[in-house]
Amino acid sequence: MWREYPTSPVVGVAAMIFSDECILLVKRGNEPAKGRWGLPGGVVEIGETVREAIAREVEEETGILVRPIELLDVFNNIIRDDEGRVRFHYVLCEFLCENVGGDLKASTDVSDAKWVPLLELSSIDMSRGTKQFISRVRSKISA
Repeated sequence: MWREYPTSPVVGVAAMIFSDECILLVKRGNEPAKGRWGLPGGVVEIGETVREAIAREVEEETGILVRPIELLDVFNNIIRDDEGRVRFHYVLCEFLCENVGGDLKASTDVSDAKWVPLLELSSIDMSRGTKQFISRVRSKISA
């Protein structure tokens, strides 16, 4: 797998999509983070802009159609193995997106997709950093 032990960073995208007091999350079907919940997204393909990639990835993983609204942040996700070698290195462009339609259904490289009430976020198995990021963004757009 070219994403594992890459020769250069892999550009990825992730979407933050709110509906009422819920956020759309997916359960990852592949490493890294296999079996954990996170934001829908994936890897930018050759010839594709990051905005095109986020719309495609969200639809592929969840069936939900989105329109990217705002680039929220860019993160480096670097995971090393026990010997210190870089096993994964993603540069992730995190977008706030608007839900514009579609029917929720998990597919491609996720094992589940669901709207999670924000009040239940603390009980979801996902990274602490992602939970904090969701809370910061929700506070910002609610203000």
